Amino acid sequence: MPKISDHLDKKVNAYIDNLFSGVGPTQQLYDLKEELATNIKEKIADYIARGMDEEQAYKEAIISMGDLSGLVDDMRKLGQDAARQTVYSTMAARISTAGIVAGSLLILFGIFTALMLYFMSEDNLSVLGNGVFVIAGSALLTYSVLTRETSRKYAMNKIRAGLYALSVGVILFSFFTSAASWFATGEMYVSVASLMVFFLAGFGLLLYLVLTESDRRKI
Repeated sequence: MPKISDHLDKKVNAYIDNLFSGVGPTQQLYDLKEELATNIKEKIADYIARGMDEEQAYKEAIISMGDLSGLVDDMRKLGQDAARQTVYSTMAARISTAGIVAGSLLILFGIFTALMLYFMSEDNLSVLGNGVFVIAGSALLTYSVLTRETSRKYAMNKIRAGLYALSVGVILFSFFTSAASWFATGEMYVSVASLMVFFLAGFGLLLYLVLTESDRRKI
């Protein structure tokens, strides 16, 4: 599916911003705008793939979304409902906090267990095996931090945060498999090959996410 131009990307974002102009900023509004923008951009890319020019594809995508006035009204009411906002933010914050704590504990558990086995003179592969806890903990920690709303930033879209967590996990896994390959075979080329495959995949995904990141700052 073709990627839409930067001009069209900005045009879609401007349309969404204009649609919800005057609506009080909330985390729910930020999430909705992200979802709508993604849906419209996907429809535009689909129409372009069918042979339409960008302008026509943009118009067709907007028409296909139908009447969004109901969503605008819902967001306006929600922005005025402080109680519902507080409940939503509190629940999201608790889930994020639990993820941060669990991720941090997994990382520490992996590190301390590896140190314990190392000083017990266990073989290198047994020590290295605890790296899976560090990898899992780092991915969970990344996801939980990115989906946490702060006083300065809105929480990231859960799917996008999940992709960030995946990229971090794959990059760390590349070092894990590289070290495991080295200890198992003693061959450096096998270690480098293992590192290259997973590292390039994880780094490529991370680079794409960073370059396409939207502004989550609260204005």
